[in-house]
Amino acid sequence: MLKVNRRPIINYIIDNLSKIERVEEIIVVTNSKFIGKFREWKRRIKSSKKISLVDDCTKSNEDRLGAIGDINFVIKTKRIKDDLLVIGGDNLFNGSIGDFTSFALENKPNTTIAAYCLKNIKDANKYGVLKIDKNNKVIEFKEKPAKPTSPLVAMCLYYIPGKQLPLVNVYMKFKKYKTDATGKYIDWLRKKADIYCYIFKGIWYDIGDYKYLNAAKKRFN
Repeated sequence: MLKVNRRPIINYIIDNLSKIERVEEIIVVTNSKFIGKFREWKRRIKSSKKISLVDDCTKSNEDRLGAIGDINFVIKTKRIKDDLLVIGGDNLFNGSIGDFTSFALENKPNTTIAAYCLKNIKDANKYGVLKIDKNNKVIEFKEKPAKPTSPLVAMCLYYIPGKQLPLVNVYMKFKKYKTDATGKYIDWLRKKADIYCYIFKGIWYDIGDYKYLNAAKKRFN
């Protein structure tokens, strides 16, 4: 809900998704603490797509489900069987999600993730860092490494084919894995199945702190 040029970040995501014919429904998951804000937002937003809100029934950092936990919660609650496009709500970019989904469809039944090449490799330690081969298949993934060996970072934008959705629940059964870091799931999945990577061009901001939020306000419109 943070605003960039008087518009909530999520509105930019909705605009991008509304252009994709294959998208049947946009599902927004939040917690009990903020669901009221999203209900107010939904009454104001205009979209050609059906928008549904899901309350994960948590209220604090102590009982939160985490990113992967929320994905699993939505899959079960909405009984999703079809392909799922997952977008982190703090992602702000001007690249086409349509191009990303077209690439993902070419690589089904495998999962596809989006990545961005940073100008400064030192900044990569804040993200999931990956390496790919000549066919764009992910061959290495490390979550927030102290010394990044690649400027290519994951954007929290995933295309999960319907046949691979059950693997999210399998992952959740292993309590040793963190459910808040989506990168941990990608690293786990990479060892079980092929994952392909689409590299975005243009502008991308992960609004994790005011530094990136303020930068986005200067470049986005």
